[in-house]
Amino acid sequence: MTLVMGVDSSTQSCKVVITDATTGAVVREGRAVHPAGTSVDPEAWWIALREAISAAGGLDDVAAWAIGGQQHGMVALDADGRVIRDALLWNDTRSAGAANDLIAEFGADELARRTGLVPVASFTITKLRWLRDNEPDNAARVAAVALPHDWLTWRLRGFGPDNPVLDELVTDRSDASGTGYWDPATGGYDRALLEAALGHDAVLPRVLDADGFVTDAAGRRVGGGAGDNAGAALGLGARAGDVVVSIGTSGTVFAVSDERTIDPSGTVAGFADCTGRFLPLVATLNAARVLDAIARLLGVDHGELSRLALAAEPGAGGLTLVPYFEGERTPNLPDATASLTGMTLASTTRENLARAAVEGMLSGLGAGLEALRALGVPLERALLIGGGAQSEAVRRIAPLVLGLPVELPQPGEYVALGAARQAAAVLAV
Repeated sequence: MTLVMGVDSSTQSCKVVITDATTGAVVREGRAVHPAGTSVDPEAWWIALREAISAAGGLDDVAAWAIGGQQHGMVALDADGRVIRDALLWNDTRSAGAANDLIAEFGADELARRTGLVPVASFTITKLRWLRDNEPDNAARVAAVALPHDWLTWRLRGFGPDNPVLDELVTDRSDASGTGYWDPATGGYDRALLEAALGHDAVLPRVLDADGFVTDAAGRRVGGGAGDNAGAALGLGARAGDVVVSIGTSGTVFAVSDERTIDPSGTVAGFADCTGRFLPLVATLNAARVLDAIARLLGVDHGELSRLALAAEPGAGGLTLVPYFEGERTPNLPDATASLTGMTLASTTRENLARAAVEGMLSGLGAGLEALRALGVPLERALLIGGGAQSEAVRRIAPLVLGLPVELPQPGEYVALGAARQAAAVLAV
């Protein structure tokens, strides 16, 4: 049996799966936690990666590997390969002003045309501008910029402060497409945008083709890896026409598309995937925590919340929950609050409130589907994943709200499985 390793280095933890390269069956796995926060020392990820690999039985019998990970995080390296400051993660919002500055300088239409993105605080380009404006001494030291999965791949291949070959940094299309300075039309970096953000040029990871690979110190083949959403799409086996609806702490709606998308409004991020296609994506802030809030209000667990919701009629008797408990990103209403309308003596029941919570959360995700449709992205079926998808009420109500056939894959570590699938593919090249 030939074994391969896939890694998901997410915001919360590092998951490792060792799989059969031929069947994809999981042979063994390991996990380690990451520290909380929106600004993290990358060394913590490196420690967690090694712990998770050890828990999964090590690499000695593994023929190839690849790493998927959280997108956008800024890992700034000096000329000696040392991390200059804690990485700013995707969910660090201190660069919101920098995003507005870049839009004012270049224009949303121009940035969307050149990169597929309109900057928001999540994207790496805004974090580099923040660094330039707020920590100019650190910015001046930056010799290379990597993303979390790029840096971990580099370290596990045997590079780092003791072997600082910055030109050995590699990445893939999906993660490069989330930086804000990569052009999906040409497949190359937009150096002018990088310089506008950081203040000078720097080494950037080489972008490997879908079947491209490098090797580690032991001669194993190493895939380019993937951003987390692209890794999940690969792990799920998503194809053109599929839309993945992920219901976690936040929500994401992303589709596999053969065509590039450009949305100057910034609602749809025009990401690439890791197979040579594209992965237009919409993010929402309010997802599974909507259900948490209403379950807490009603004093029930999630099983009872689901039962209550299914006991109500569609439409919840006119009760409507607009679930912007934490503001919202899609639509872009950062200061919005949640509201409950349609309350009458007849409609205000526990059952209707539970139903309104499920329908409201799904409607927010449905707005993402509509944004994709408006750009001509073909949508034929929805794949429902994430913790919120384990609710029976969510599963049964989703087709009514989303207007698509819904399939529920078995729960799994799909980002890590996608990375393992990539590793298996590069063995066949």
